[in-house]
Amino acid sequence: MKHPHAVLLLSLTLSLPLGVEAAEVEPLPSAAEPVTTLDRQQQQEALRQINFGRYVFRRDTFGNEAFWGGALRLHEAIAGRANGGVGPGLSPRSALGLGLKVDVDALPTELRAALRQGLVDLDDPATTLALLKLDSVVGVQGFFDETGSRLRSVGITCALCHSNVDDALAPGVGHRRDGWAARDLDVGAIIAFSPSVQPFVDLLGLVDSSIDAATVRRVLRSWGPGKFDAELLMDGKAFRPDGRSAATLIPPAFGLAGVNLHTWTGWGSVTHWNGFVANLEMQGSGTFYDPRLNDAAKFPIAALAGFGDVRHKPDRVTHKLAPLHVYQLSLPAPAAPRGSYDEAAAGRGKQLFEGKADCARCHVPPLFTEPGWNMHTPEEIGIDVFQANRSPDGHYRTAPLRGLWTHATGGFYHDGRYAELGNVVAHYDRQFSLGLSAAERRDLVEYLKSL
Repeated sequence: MKHPHAVLLLSLTLSLPLGVEAAEVEPLPSAAEPVTTLDRQQQQEALRQINFGRYVFRRDTFGNEAFWGGALRLHEAIAGRANGGVGPGLSPRSALGLGLKVDVDALPTELRAALRQGLVDLDDPATTLALLKLDSVVGVQGFFDETGSRLRSVGITCALCHSNVDDALAPGVGHRRDGWAARDLDVGAIIAFSPSVQPFVDLLGLVDSSIDAATVRRVLRSWGPGKFDAELLMDGKAFRPDGRSAATLIPPAFGLAGVNLHTWTGWGSVTHWNGFVANLEMQGSGTFYDPRLNDAAKFPIAALAGFGDVRHKPDRVTHKLAPLHVYQLSLPAPAAPRGSYDEAAAGRGKQLFEGKADCARCHVPPLFTEPGWNMHTPEEIGIDVFQANRSPDGHYRTAPLRGLWTHATGGFYHDGRYAELGNVVAHYDRQFSLGLSAAERRDLVEYLKSL
């Protein structure tokens, strides 16, 4: 009879991604670890935290409907004048065109069948309202009046930017894939669709009194799909020195267990960034403290607006940060599908990654970032300082590489400057004088696609 741990070890070995060999997994104890009452309580609490965190990630607005509905009046533009709002409204077809997604598991069986048969009017904003009422629009929460007939506000959740769907029923309609970067979501265009952008005018006006609504909408529309500028309302820098948008690519929220600093420029830990975004980007009602934002030279808007010490009542954020963190850490990076890369070439690429190319010096397996302080100066990695200098520490983070295949849309690096992985490899080949042949560069790309 096989030892139970042998079965578990076999299952682990079979599920190991290409980047981790079986020999790299420490053997399990030869004797079963006794499970105590306290152990069971800890397991139950961990599951409770994950379940609560999943709810927060998918459905909690942190009270930001006061901003998205109350200040921007986005719900009015979604509803349209025919449904008590303003303008033409937002049809499902237009919403999908903006990168919004529909959770098929929230749809009644009859509606799924009607969608398959093409019997649902995708050009009517009333259909969008019906989808919101079903709580099926990923990352968007609709708030209706007592009769359920009039949309009175909307709020957003973490899932808006960090979830996707598998298109199981139709493009943009499928099962949720939490943690995936929403690389076709046009956040800027969605905000610009709002009847009012006055909160942005007011904040940006702190450093430039000439800012008006038309300018704000032009900036927002410059972001494009899959990008967001988290620093815009901190430093007011809408464009890079070369004239391109200062927005950066939305990163994935999976595969973060064991990873120290988060974001492209390592602002802080995962839970630091959750607090930052929930309060300062999503505009929720909570508490956030980061005195680095008091640096008026680097963050003039944040310093003037008091973003370094935010204390809203009621606090609808802080008690949710722990379960949200636990849930995010529970999200593994998805394995690359078989057939999506050349396995033989990936095997050779792995040897190069750990050997001649020395990629593993910074992208240390199996985290594929450095354990510890995973930060580098712009000079070290051979790129400009612009985005690094918009962060407190002036560095770039070593991005984890697991699940790289899921977010190739929009390019690579923080701003998508490299359209293909081959461009990234070529950059480092030049930067570090690696002397890679064309075949070796191709093998490295196949390995990166396999992670």
